[in-house]
Amino acid sequence: MKQYLDLLQDILDNGDSKSDRTGTGTISVFGRMMRFDISENFPLLTTKKVHFKSIAHELLWFLKGTDDISYLKEHGVRIWDEWEYNGSIGPMYGVQWMHFKDEEGNEFNQIDSLIDEIKNRPDSRRMVVSAWNPAYLPDPTLSPTENVKAGKGCLAPCHAFVQFIVNDGKLSCMLTQRSGDIFLGVPFNIASYSLLTMMIAQQTGLKTGDFIWSGGDVHIYNNLLDQVKLQLSRTPKQPPKLVFARKPDSIYDYQYEDFIIEGYDPHPLIKGKVSV
Repeated sequence: MKQYLDLLQDILDNGDSKSDRTGTGTISVFGRMMRFDISENFPLLTTKKVHFKSIAHELLWFLKGTDDISYLKEHGVRIWDEWEYNGSIGPMYGVQWMHFKDEEGNEFNQIDSLIDEIKNRPDSRRMVVSAWNPAYLPDPTLSPTENVKAGKGCLAPCHAFVQFIVNDGKLSCMLTQRSGDIFLGVPFNIASYSLLTMMIAQQTGLKTGDFIWSGGDVHIYNNLLDQVKLQLSRTPKQPPKLVFARKPDSIYDYQYEDFIIEGYDPHPLIKGKVSV
């Protein structure tokens, strides 16, 4: 994960100071990319412990297509608690993946369409899933909970657009992230979409290729600078592997117990406060 550490240093060296929605302030760069070969290893950070359980359960929750976070709470995952209202975060990732609505109210399951495209038209350039639906973007003058009350998403989607491609029997994925909290959020996003790529590859009978992360506004929050510097002082270790305990009948049938992380020996956790 040297390229991730290089990006942290790049932001410290070249970032501009910016204000932000939370009032914390950031150091930010624009337009960066990282590429990870996920055919052998799984890109889970080793310079600090990353909570894979939260990553996996959040992804499984996305694939339920709901705004209700009760599944997460039932499994001890609290990463959306700060933004929920009456158990909902509004029509965000999973809802848009599986119930994307047009102006006439027609719904589209983008995950079903994606898997059909991969299976039946593997040379397609239309293997795309979008969480960015302008009709449900939050009003920036309202708080996250007020937006949920109004039927909008609590936040504008950060990991907004994902594209897949099949080359030489391998499935690769590129995530376009409009806004990336490089210390707290991006490590989750890298692992989550790598896992999703591996799941879809298993379901479609393909091998895995690369995961490409593409970031727009890539930033470090001002209250996390000391944590970033601590992380940069650490030497990366051998990345873990991820294997599946079984092949479920469909993309919607995976359970947390189906994911086995082998050889994960990270440096200790580095705590940091999320900006709300």
